[in-house]
Amino acid sequence: MKFTPVYIFSFLCFLSISCDDTVKSSTSSDTAEEEAIDFSAKGKPITIYTTADSTALRLAVSEGPVFSDAEQPLEKEVSVFVEPKKMFQTILGIGGAITDASAETFAKLDATKQEELLDAYYGKDKGLGYTLLRTNIHSCDFSSGSYTYIQEGDSALTSFSIAHDQEFRIPMIKKALSRAGGALVTYVSPWSPPAFMKSNKNMLQGGTLLPEYYQSWANYFVKFIQAYEEENIPIWGLTVQNEPMAKQTWESCIFTSEAERDFVKNYLGPTLEKSGLAEKNIVVWDHNRDLMNQRANVIFGDPEASKYIWGMGFHWYEDWSGGDQLYENVGKVQESYPSKNLLFTEGCNDRFDAARYQFWPHAERYGKSMINDFNNGTVGWTDWNILLDENGGPNHVGNFCFAPIHADTRTGELIYTPSYYYIGHFSKFVRPQAKRVATAVSRSTLLSASFLNPDGKMATVVMNQTDSPISYNLYVGDQKTRIDIPAHAIQTVVY
Repeated sequence: MKFTPVYIFSFLCFLSISCDDTVKSSTSSDTAEEEAIDFSAKGKPITIYTTADSTALRLAVSEGPVFSDAEQPLEKEVSVFVEPKKMFQTILGIGGAITDASAETFAKLDATKQEELLDAYYGKDKGLGYTLLRTNIHSCDFSSGSYTYIQEGDSALTSFSIAHDQEFRIPMIKKALSRAGGALVTYVSPWSPPAFMKSNKNMLQGGTLLPEYYQSWANYFVKFIQAYEEENIPIWGLTVQNEPMAKQTWESCIFTSEAERDFVKNYLGPTLEKSGLAEKNIVVWDHNRDLMNQRANVIFGDPEASKYIWGMGFHWYEDWSGGDQLYENVGKVQESYPSKNLLFTEGCNDRFDAARYQFWPHAERYGKSMINDFNNGTVGWTDWNILLDENGGPNHVGNFCFAPIHADTRTGELIYTPSYYYIGHFSKFVRPQAKRVATAVSRSTLLSASFLNPDGKMATVVMNQTDSPISYNLYVGDQKTRIDIPAHAIQTVVY
């Protein structure tokens, strides 16, 4: 065979991509490439699940009209277009966080209500079928107080103990694991190193990790993972630092892009490897969409750091400055670094007010974010606290927030908010290993995303943010049907 310069260049590029992809397992299908599948909507039964404002509809089930052969759509019609021949990233899971606050609130419920809550989130038939779980490494704002797992000043970690978590958090996580069938993708996040390891000698109010404690802090991750796994809680991965560019009144620590890169490259990655934990997935950034592209450029642009990293986590709070949420930044990271994965790691509605339990825009924020994040390449989506009390806590610095379900610990009542149902329109019907499928809308009044599940069923999520009901065409390949969606509603169409 004659080896032309173009052939040699292409072959070297192939080898480079292949070698890079073997360093860390990837959930995404590296590029938005076409995959040959044999899916047709022809003859398939349609089931529609609907949640709508100002109605009693909450994941309400109805049968849809049958598909028929599609014709050319008209401009005056509203349409959703699904092309099964075009598939993208593989879904890791959807779920929420079990924090100290969630676990402490859960412990105050009677046994019947505890069972109800576990079913509500982790039950596959009765509930939302959560498959993803995040938890904190020692304290965060949603803890009753600040604490670590060592005595202050113990850089050798000889006093390390997770006894604190064995009272509330570990028992709840074990119950969640059991209710989920023994499998939850569980990852962990720190809010701050111990005070003595930091420049400001305080777990709160930012500060930075002192270079002389980089190795000790890397060892701390290992100790935590090993301790939880000894409790039969498998740890899938970890984020390096929660919100590394925010100086908060609660537990926080600043990592510049270069600092996070170097910590992973020189300490955390090698330490996990030496400890036999190389399979644990490292997630960087874990902060808002606004600065995620710069963080990706610095860290993923360094091959020696990048080889340890599974992907990038992000939050939705960038609109704190008064602007809009920057969904497109997620897609730009995916476009620039297609071998890396994207994981939504936290989002909640803040400024708790019990009068707004049923405030519908809170739910629509979830629907809008989830559709846009998945359509921009995200492989997993993690809500913040799965349960809070009647005050939006406990929270030791007064940073009270909403959760999809609240418990009134005075009455023992569970309060389901609309956000719970909006999340369920994804988590209940989009299962791990599903593939996102190309989906587009003909009007900005609708948002939509589609997923092909491992069982061969397609789930198309459609969201109407307007004040009026909409009748829309659903085109799936060469098939078409017509569906009505109420005002301020979300639907999952399964076929």
